[in-house]
Amino acid sequence: MTARDGAPAYIIAARRSPVAPRGGALAHLQADELAAPVLQRLLLDAGLSPTSVDHVILGNALYAGGNPARLAALRAGLPAAVPAMTIDTQCCSGLDAITLGVRMIEAGAADCILAGGAESFSRSPIRMHRPAARDAEPAPYARPAFAPPPFDDPDLTDAAARLARDRAVPATAQAEFAVASHAKALAAKSRHADRLVECVPGVREDDFTRPLTLKTALRAPVLAGSDGCDLTAATIACEADAAAAVLLVSERSWKRSGRSGLKVAAARSAGGEPSDPALAPIGVASSLFADLGKTAADFDIVELMEAYAVQAMVTIEELGFDTDAVNRHGGALARGHPIGASGAVLMVQLFEQLARTSGNAEETGRRQGLALIAAAGGLGSGMAVEAVICDRKREVAR
Repeated sequence: MTARDGAPAYIIAARRSPVAPRGGALAHLQADELAAPVLQRLLLDAGLSPTSVDHVILGNALYAGGNPARLAALRAGLPAAVPAMTIDTQCCSGLDAITLGVRMIEAGAADCILAGGAESFSRSPIRMHRPAARDAEPAPYARPAFAPPPFDDPDLTDAAARLARDRAVPATAQAEFAVASHAKALAAKSRHADRLVECVPGVREDDFTRPLTLKTALRAPVLAGSDGCDLTAATIACEADAAAAVLLVSERSWKRSGRSGLKVAAARSAGGEPSDPALAPIGVASSLFADLGKTAADFDIVELMEAYAVQAMVTIEELGFDTDAVNRHGGALARGHPIGASGAVLMVQLFEQLARTSGNAEETGRRQGLALIAAAGGLGSGMAVEAVICDRKREVAR
């Protein structure tokens, strides 16, 4: 489960599009149209030719079939000979796609992989069940089943509301968490000014982020819950469109590149109870800590998915993270939740904070990073990385 089991993989470039709410600035683009310019920019950043790519792997949760990764690869100008696959583990898809790329490099099956996720809530297909009888009408559905009987398969928002009630997490505390997420994201906007890939001319930032006040957050419509532990439109991440990806390479290619980046120290996916999907990352993180001989305190930067404020709050408390280390640049409550891309967004955020700026580790002392995300059906995924410098002659852990 760790890089020690095989040759390590390195991330030498990471990019994402802006995240836009469903029906917003990116609404006319399909998932592959969002991903293609991101893939192109990764190769440009690394100074690599499209012919260097061995595989493209993208996560996508809402398209109900097809292969958006192949469409994105061809649209990005990659040779037709480069294979591409799309995986669906719902919210974990983007991070799981990166993990799959890591495993291929560790196994020696690839040298250079583009991996991440892409999602367009705005353009996703309308879902309908084909009728069993010829004279019956197709039945529309909002989401597929994530667990079969006799397992409990709750609506994710209902499950989060139950978590808030069971853990007695007040609506006010959830609102305060959301306000802080927006504040951190606003403060970081200038740092992303030239980092986000323009899929639409002029759209250069996450346009959902705003100066949210506690008063406004508390007035947001209640969407689920009761007894003072309500979930509102401010404490649930909005449906969104985006693409994000990283460029993974082998150790040999990393040394040849001479680029600073992230060494993948460990990655893990795991399952938990379908009835409590929000808790799955807790077990994943505990396993990663055991793999690496680390504790929560050893991670300088933690990118934790904020599908629900209560989900992130309980995870932080259970694992004992320093709140100052979590989502330093804001989270999904301030950006939006582009399902299949969200896990990849977390990795881009880690790259920005750990590897993007030369000398960053020397200035801040931040070297270790962790990404964690939960998914429907009781799935969780995580990845631990370490910032590294390469001068073509030697590796220096940052």
